[in-house]
Amino acid sequence: MSSNLPPTDANRSARTFRHIARSSRRYASPLISLGHWRRRALLVGAALLAGLFAIVFAIGAEHAIELHARIIASSPWLSLALAPAGFAGMAWVARRFFPATQGSGIPQTIAASLSPDAEVRGRLLSLKIAGAKLVLTLGGLLSGASIGREGPSVQIGASVMHSLAGRRFGRIASSRNLIVAGSGAGIAAAFNTPLGGIMFAIEEMCRHHAFRANSTTLTAVIFAGLMSLGILGNYTYFGRTPAALSWPAGIWPVLICGAAGGILGGTFSRLLVASARGLPGRVGNFAAERPIAFAAGCGLATALIGLVTGGATYATGYAESKAALEGTAPLPVYFFAAKMLVIWLAFVSRIPGGVFAPALAVGAGLGSTLAALNPGEEGPALMVLGMVAFLSGMTLTPITSFVIVMEMTANHEMLIPLMAASVIAYGFSRSVSPRALYDALAVPALERAQAEVGRDAAAREKADAS
Repeated sequence: MSSNLPPTDANRSARTFRHIARSSRRYASPLISLGHWRRRALLVGAALLAGLFAIVFAIGAEHAIELHARIIASSPWLSLALAPAGFAGMAWVARRFFPATQGSGIPQTIAASLSPDAEVRGRLLSLKIAGAKLVLTLGGLLSGASIGREGPSVQIGASVMHSLAGRRFGRIASSRNLIVAGSGAGIAAAFNTPLGGIMFAIEEMCRHHAFRANSTTLTAVIFAGLMSLGILGNYTYFGRTPAALSWPAGIWPVLICGAAGGILGGTFSRLLVASARGLPGRVGNFAAERPIAFAAGCGLATALIGLVTGGATYATGYAESKAALEGTAPLPVYFFAAKMLVIWLAFVSRIPGGVFAPALAVGAGLGSTLAALNPGEEGPALMVLGMVAFLSGMTLTPITSFVIVMEMTANHEMLIPLMAASVIAYGFSRSVSPRALYDALAVPALERAQAEVGRDAAAREKADAS
């Protein structure tokens, strides 16, 4: 009969205290576990190292670009020898010893995140690949190639996180989460854009699966960003741009830049994807049969374009874009077209290097050209809109694009126009190139890595059988 009696206040209190005690033990046990703190320390250490790699890369890139500029200033014709030799050398080393370093690095990182095979991931991401990617990209910049360091920074960050915080040192997260976290850390540290790094990890790296690396990615981005702040300070990539638009008249520049950037970015993305499959005709046969000579030819064409444009198309285009945003040196009308051409030459040569940062220069040139056609509009505002529109159209990542450009220019007044131009560009680009650039390039990268693993496995079986 006593079991049917209602519980007394004392019984309720006892049960409550027992529940609190059990919960306290469950939540407190990780806090007093040495293994837990070892894993957290390993994650933080890997994030700091990934940030350090990105910072060393950024400093090295500045010195490489500056050295190339000094060489060309002493004698512009030296580029006719320097660029072909540099393109050929970087292509040969990458093809012969580090095939996973070819191209941007973002497709390889996406491919590694999609593969469940540890051996396949190891072919795309490793500390050896990270070191080679850094050196070879710097060599390309020294040669005058129009390449960027954002894609290599993503691959380097993912390689460091995947290698140092992987199974060999004690599992702290899934390989996919570590790769996603490393990619965000690379973007955040390379350009001092922590929000952009997080959005890149969500929007670009997690297209095919839900974003579940919340704490891992946040930890990696925060500590990589702290490393950047500690060494480089709180800087903005393009400085502080006081560009602004008046409303409602400003809606027309947003619409024009969004449409133009989306169509141009989508077309360029489609061209890059098609070029990755192979060039048509005799040129394609020559590129397949003699890739090093073809890379040298791409370097020669890059040097010739650089000579014709007075050196404006070399490297990332950062200096030219920053000067134009500040109003000290306007961009020529043909700049965006010439810049697209040299980016394509570097891409088809298969030398290591990204297209993300040079794409910002293309967008700035597009905005400058549209401003020249509309003299009444503010040039810097249209250049910023052109940046976000072309980047969004090329990559089909509208949120990442406007967040990164906003952080790079430190201009919150342009937030709504940037968002609108990015979304408009995304819509126009989808009608031209429905598949995202890096997503499309990740497929052949994954297939090549799987084929290499398969060949090695077949060779081992043959050796064991004999």
